[in-house]
Amino acid sequence: MTQKLVIIGAGMASGRVIEELIETDPDAYDITLFNAEPRGNYNRIMLSPVLSGDKTYEDIVTHDDAWYAENGITCRFGEHVVKIDRQRKVVTGQNGPVPYDKLLIATGSAPFIIPVQGKDLPGVITYRDLDDTNAMIRAAQAGGQAVVIGGGLLGLEAAAGLAQRGMQVTVLHLTGHLMERQLDEAAGYLLRKDLERRGITVMTQAATAAILGKERAEAVLLESGETLGADLVVMAVGIRPETRLATDAALEVARGIEVDAQMQTSDPDVYAVGECVEFDGQLFGLVAPLYDQAKVVAASLLGEPAAFVPKEMSTKLKVTGCDLFSAGDFADGPGREDIVFRDPARGVYKRLVIEGDRLVGAVMYGDTANGSWFFGLIRDGTDIDPMRDMLIFGPGFQGADQADPLSAVAALPPDAEICGCNGVSKATIVQAIHDGATDLGAIRGCTKASASCGTCTGLVEQLLEQTLGDDYAAPAAQPVCGCTDLTHEDLRRLIKSKALKSQPAVWQELGWKTPNGCHVCRPPVNFYLLADWPLEYRDDPQSRFVNERKHANIQKDGSFSVVPRMWGGLTNARELRAIADAAEKYNVTTVKVTGGQRIDLLGVKGADLPDIWSDLNAAGLVSGHAYSKGLRTVKTCVGTDHCRFGTQDSTGLGVKLEKTLWGSWTPHKVKLAVSGCPRNCAEATCKDVGIVCVDSGYQISVGGAAGMDVKETERLLDVATEAEAIAVTVAFIQLYRENAKYLDRPYKWLAKVGLDWVKQRIEDPVERNRLVEAFELSQTIYRKDPWAEHAQQQAESYAPLADLTLEAAE
Repeated sequence: MTQKLVIIGAGMASGRVIEELIETDPDAYDITLFNAEPRGNYNRIMLSPVLSGDKTYEDIVTHDDAWYAENGITCRFGEHVVKIDRQRKVVTGQNGPVPYDKLLIATGSAPFIIPVQGKDLPGVITYRDLDDTNAMIRAAQAGGQAVVIGGGLLGLEAAAGLAQRGMQVTVLHLTGHLMERQLDEAAGYLLRKDLERRGITVMTQAATAAILGKERAEAVLLESGETLGADLVVMAVGIRPETRLATDAALEVARGIEVDAQMQTSDPDVYAVGECVEFDGQLFGLVAPLYDQAKVVAASLLGEPAAFVPKEMSTKLKVTGCDLFSAGDFADGPGREDIVFRDPARGVYKRLVIEGDRLVGAVMYGDTANGSWFFGLIRDGTDIDPMRDMLIFGPGFQGADQADPLSAVAALPPDAEICGCNGVSKATIVQAIHDGATDLGAIRGCTKASASCGTCTGLVEQLLEQTLGDDYAAPAAQPVCGCTDLTHEDLRRLIKSKALKSQPAVWQELGWKTPNGCHVCRPPVNFYLLADWPLEYRDDPQSRFVNERKHANIQKDGSFSVVPRMWGGLTNARELRAIADAAEKYNVTTVKVTGGQRIDLLGVKGADLPDIWSDLNAAGLVSGHAYSKGLRTVKTCVGTDHCRFGTQDSTGLGVKLEKTLWGSWTPHKVKLAVSGCPRNCAEATCKDVGIVCVDSGYQISVGGAAGMDVKETERLLDVATEAEAIAVTVAFIQLYRENAKYLDRPYKWLAKVGLDWVKQRIEDPVERNRLVEAFELSQTIYRKDPWAEHAQQQAESYAPLADLTLEAAE
């Protein structure tokens, strides 16, 4: 017989319990769900974007009415529970009683109200739920002044949202710096300066004496005697577990409802979960432990063994566009030393606290990309002595590798927690990607990673890029990144129309939200400037992805892949001997023949890259650019030299094309093939540009794909001579460079502009000549073998460190 489960509270913790029950055994319980709010489960973490106007309530709903109905859940929303009768096992709501076999209390927490005069006046509100958020939105419509009491996360989010809606906002904070529980004084100072730049007044060491007003709040009186005008007062000074129902029911209650490791209260038929709970003397306010509790509750209700074990937590927060991270214990103490990194120009601050040979605390502001890695070192008690000198720069610098978001995420162990809200590890996300979740929405749907607060979204996107490699592309019709509201198409158009010829010009003239861009927008901006102004602009190596800066492909274990170029797939004994020698000398783990008729040396250590390049260069080999957004390979068959079916010299044409296009940069990778006859041994009909040799000449087709999308090429032009085939191919590549969105393969670009538009320009002899000349000009300036110039590249890659301050203090 199905048992009756009554749940009090429809928040995020109880919502996760219901999901776990439905996924495991949907028929185990007949569920009745009470909620004092007139709605079900929504993502409370995302109330701040609702307040600021960036999202609507509908955007943050987790479980809508249809979901509850589909899963047979009886909803008693907008109804307060007035009593729990444990003897009769009945919960009584305002509209009547409901019997239960099992009861789950998930009443959450209540905002703390400062006991000062005027606290009950109209115009004084807390910030806890959607009703509070809507009240602030209504108040902001009239403009005026707002005073937010409390400089913690909720208070600052309230202040930011109200300021964005046009109110003059003052934040009052009792202690010496903002968010003192999560940030040290230096990080708190940076946060304050950022808020003040956004027009928010911050007053620290400010104690509230009274709220003044007759009919409604009009001002806030400070203990210093200063008075601040206030049309709205928001109290955001903290929360307390909501335990009144549990106390009235004579359950054991201390600061919160006391539970054991199975989340069972002092009554074996009553469980509790979430912010109302106290376990082993601890209270819990972050989402991640609440979701851990939810899994345990569901298991316990189904009679399965489970135990809640609190984990050491990190805090990654986003306040008004400011990235913050803290983990562990960052208090000063005997036997501890600090490593501090400051980059004032970018507003970046990092502090690591070391005790002995262990990292015990970390605080980061402005750049939190390596937070998960540092947290893993703290959690696991890793011996950091071998990496002590470069520790502050993150995982990408260990072993002398170049720091970069992709190298950092590649270096994270599989069990590294990516999404703290939902407890999702790197391994879970990578497995989901391999199973077919190839965009952010799919990842959210199957793992819940980045579906809560969203601060891990960047890490999830980096995992997508690192796992999918060249098959990953940013979603269409989206802003380039969070630094701007412009799409790629708008950005390209404005760079041309406004004649913007430098990155600072882009940041300044196009209203970039961050002073120097970020790792997402700098690569496309760098490319667009290169494509449009090859004479005036110079390539910025720091605005390229790690693979392009390292001139090698990073692998999942943090090692690299080295691919020498083999013109048209041709090689010789000398080159093969040099490759074999390099494989032995540098302990290459795998030697692989690629689909592009080349040899891939996999498992090369980052520190060995300059030396292996030098050895291969000495044998006449150059970079195969297997890592670049540019020409990768020109695949060929043997053609008339050896094949009885060959109609033209396909190998010779392939070599000429590769030597012409080699070293060029494009919006995405470009692969070519030349087949000596229609039998198509070189697979020319699924390449970005494919040429099929026939008796009358050359059939040139474009826009093929053989990756995550499979697409046959479309015929561009037929030409009679080899020279024409090369000119048409070069013109097509240049037209693609001048017009395509960064990270769009040719087939995606063609779908947007149409093949007829491309044909019209390539067939026009004047335009074709212009395109060929433009391409040759850029090649004259930029084509070079990066392996031969590795010493200069290394120096350029590390040069920015000279501008940064690195402090070590005992």
